[in-house]
Amino acid sequence: MITPVVQARGIVKRYGHVTAIDHSDFELRPGEVLAVIGDNGAGKSSIVKAICGATIPDEGEILIEGKPVEFSSPIEAREMGIEIVYQNLALSPALSIADNMFTGREIRKKGWLGKYLRMLDKPAMEKFARDKLTELGLMTVQSIKQPVETLSGGQRQGVAVARAAAFATKFIIMDEPTAALGVKESRKVLELIQDVRARGIPIILISHNMPHVFEVADRIHIHRLGKRLCTIDPKDYTMSDAVAFMTGAKEPPAEDAA
Repeated sequence: MITPVVQARGIVKRYGHVTAIDHSDFELRPGEVLAVIGDNGAGKSSIVKAICGATIPDEGEILIEGKPVEFSSPIEAREMGIEIVYQNLALSPALSIADNMFTGREIRKKGWLGKYLRMLDKPAMEKFARDKLTELGLMTVQSIKQPVETLSGGQRQGVAVARAAAFATKFIIMDEPTAALGVKESRKVLELIQDVRARGIPIILISHNMPHVFEVADRIHIHRLGKRLCTIDPKDYTMSDAVAFMTGAKEPPAEDAA
């Protein structure tokens, strides 16, 4: 039996009288793109936040590669190899591409210059950033030193994806990665998702865009009323089916029901 990369069992999160996550389960398998869909307020972002340490569950357990973990912050999750590409990108516009790639994990110069004077090894960071962008076919930028604010929306999203792919060893979470992009730039991001999966890094994709979900996802986790309703194979169902399950207009498939 294949051990899931990440598994959540019976996760509960309450905010006063509101239950955001109601005994929900979750499972990401090695090398897959798992799309997470659900109506607004269904709790899909909440369950993913619980997995990456942004939310501390009240009940339940989370396992990474079969071992229980308790994250108290996203930084702890990042240290374990979990990367997140946020909808608002979380990039610093005034900093260069290379500086954005290394924010919080800068490379220091060798010897006493780095140890005592804490000087950064800029050439090493720029080479690493350039290599990673080239690997993902993103070297359409003029210079790795140019500020992120000079890039298009698609290029910025590419930098965020490249940063995640460069440092993720377990999996990547992508929250609405194409929401603010045009058709051409969205296409590039979908290609990036497939490139990252081809490298063996599994992805959790939160999205409202059904055509994108059905194009790149290996499985679709449908969230409803704070819990996993079912998990479906996009090859076996239509977009209309997924929306009907999501809204409660149609009963979920019994064999896959959570």
